[in-house]
Amino acid sequence: MKAPFPTLCSIVCPGARHAGRTTTAWGKRLGRVLIQGLIGLTLLCPILAPPSSAWAASRLKDIVDVEGVRDNPLVGYGLVVGLNGTGDSLTNSPFTEASLVGMLQRLGVNTRGASMKTKNVAAVMVTATLPPFAAQGSRLDVSVSTLGDAKNLTGGTLLVTPLLGADGEVYAVAQGSLAVGGFSAEGQGASVTKGVPTSARIASGATIEREIAFHFNDQEAVRLSLRNPDFTTARRIAEAINVHLRGSAAEAVDSGTVRLLVPEAHRHDVVGLLTDIETLAVTPDQPAKVIIDEQSGIIVMGENVRISRVAIAQGNLTIRITESPQVSQPGPFSRGGTTVVTPKTSIDVDESKGNKLAVLDTGVSLQEVVQALNALGIGPRDMITILQSIKAAGALQAELEVT
Repeated sequence: MKAPFPTLCSIVCPGARHAGRTTTAWGKRLGRVLIQGLIGLTLLCPILAPPSSAWAASRLKDIVDVEGVRDNPLVGYGLVVGLNGTGDSLTNSPFTEASLVGMLQRLGVNTRGASMKTKNVAAVMVTATLPPFAAQGSRLDVSVSTLGDAKNLTGGTLLVTPLLGADGEVYAVAQGSLAVGGFSAEGQGASVTKGVPTSARIASGATIEREIAFHFNDQEAVRLSLRNPDFTTARRIAEAINVHLRGSAAEAVDSGTVRLLVPEAHRHDVVGLLTDIETLAVTPDQPAKVIIDEQSGIIVMGENVRISRVAIAQGNLTIRITESPQVSQPGPFSRGGTTVVTPKTSIDVDESKGNKLAVLDTGVSLQEVVQALNALGIGPRDMITILQSIKAAGALQAELEVT
């Protein structure tokens, strides 16, 4: 009996042509294995290849915020000492003098009524951000900025400064040596300044003294706030969560909020629930929008911007007036002659006759819009006016926001 795979058998085992039935059976088995492997690889390729829309998907943690998990700003007023004559002048900064007198009095030094002329002290505002779930005793970075007429904070040390929250309670205490990113130097005839020497930072310069009580794991429901509110995106988020949890725990309340009921399997384990769903891939939708910043001439257009059929022409009337006065003097040895200035005006009118009319078809894409406007030689300023005119004509199918 002739082997069904003679070519394959001759390539794999050239000496098997006269091996009889054993070689024939071996060739059949090898052929079936190779064919099954090719079929399996063909079926596996579509599974391994991600769909084109998956590349535009974002993780859930990158497009939503969890309600209650937020930062809290802290602020305080303090004094910086140890400056090399670059602090506040007490005559121009009465609050610095009053703070210095009060601080010395608390330390047992009475200076009331005395005249102080030191320039090594500066009144500053201290700011910090209290992160969510911050524990008592942990450290915070603080920023220090001058309040008076101090010129430089280099070499200064911040004294004990309580940091208050919006409720007026003290949540942290700051103190430490300042790290200034800029510098300033001056002489009698010149000066140089780099960066902002009146602002500084203290790495881990504050200690948290009070925690914000928040029993996160005891919640029965979690609200997810969309960073860019959109009804379609909210619904996609709810559907992705429900598919992952195999239930109907998530619900899109509005365009900016998705309400998630904590399932029984994650009761008292909300952290574990969020850990499971925050890496889900969701493709956010966005409305067609054009953002225009007239001050800087910046134009940003979204992917879904479309324009109905419209014709665009752009032309500027430019008039240039040049004055070239000429001086007329009398001839040598002439009598009674005077020097006369004769005005000469040159007027040039440019009507931009080379500009053409461009036609944009219905439903053109963003790239086609940009190419058509660039073909007319239009700059950003004129493009802003054109987009506003297209919107006024009802041909711009997008929201136009001017900032």
